[in-house]
Amino acid sequence: MTQLDRRAFLAATAVAAALPSIASAREGWATKASLPWAIQEIYAAEHGGRIVMAGGLSRGADRRTHIEDRVGIYDPGADRWSEGPRLPAPRHHPMIVSAGEAGLFAIGGYARSEAGEWTNTTGVLKLEADGWSERTGIPAPQSEAVGAFHDGRIHLICGRTPAGAANGNWNDQADTAAHRVYLPAEDRWTDARPLPMARNSAAAAVLDGAIWVAGGRTVSGGGTGRLDRYDPAADRWDTMAPIPRSAASDQQVGGGLAMAAVAGRLVAFGGEWFAPGGGGGVFRETWVYHVGADRWEAGPDMLTPRHGLAAASVDNVIYAIAGGAVVSGGRAVGTVETWAPTLFH
Repeated sequence: MTQLDRRAFLAATAVAAALPSIASAREGWATKASLPWAIQEIYAAEHGGRIVMAGGLSRGADRRTHIEDRVGIYDPGADRWSEGPRLPAPRHHPMIVSAGEAGLFAIGGYARSEAGEWTNTTGVLKLEADGWSERTGIPAPQSEAVGAFHDGRIHLICGRTPAGAANGNWNDQADTAAHRVYLPAEDRWTDARPLPMARNSAAAAVLDGAIWVAGGRTVSGGGTGRLDRYDPAADRWDTMAPIPRSAASDQQVGGGLAMAAVAGRLVAFGGEWFAPGGGGGVFRETWVYHVGADRWEAGPDMLTPRHGLAAASVDNVIYAIAGGAVVSGGRAVGTVETWAPTLFH
């Protein structure tokens, strides 16, 4: 072992010792049927016992990035994917949210236009039996956001919005703390208290009557492990313990991660980090948050490190779906892995 390897080993060992682990290797992630196409920059939701994802970015045989309109529907009992009605137009980063009996919605996302392939949109679509129907759009373009359904309302929080008149390229967008609320029964939008810190590419889940927003990044500052909790009844945000840094890379877990609520815990996993001047890496870590203790613990690593992946929870099983296996847009995968954290029970 070289001196550098030894230092890295000792540092990782020290961090691991300081953070309790909640699962052994045999209770870790398992492989399920892959999504039939490789895709990243997606979101998903459990709806009627199925998991639905839509849109995203893929890479064709020409090695160019393509925006997708395909919709995948996963049956957990049969471990099988099928295709649903395609989006009316290709989108990447469309937020997918189930509103229970009110239906499943695809909100915002980036589209292709004459201005570019990062045209931030306001579109709201509802999945019907034979396609998608249009609903009242977001008051302003908002993508790379987080979405959560609570008490009959869909919350769309943070992300990116056009910084000025231009809206077509990635650099045209700026981080936002906007918090908008959609009422499906009335097909209208209202505003709620903004997130305390503007950021994009975060993750969210609903647990114990609150909405939790974890991680994310800012364009200027990189990844953040910040965890914010929203109380819908009081319209109030509280800042909780942040996600720890990665011991393996000594980088902050933040942008491009996914999160789900399961068995009374929040489980966050994946994400990416960028190095100054180019490059970076992808996280394989899993972090488990204990609400009562306001504490994160290390869970089992994903088998396949990814960012821009989707998360869902069905019957106390967490699903990590597709995503990018390398930093940025270099290689999308259709990999699906599950974790059933039995030690929570």
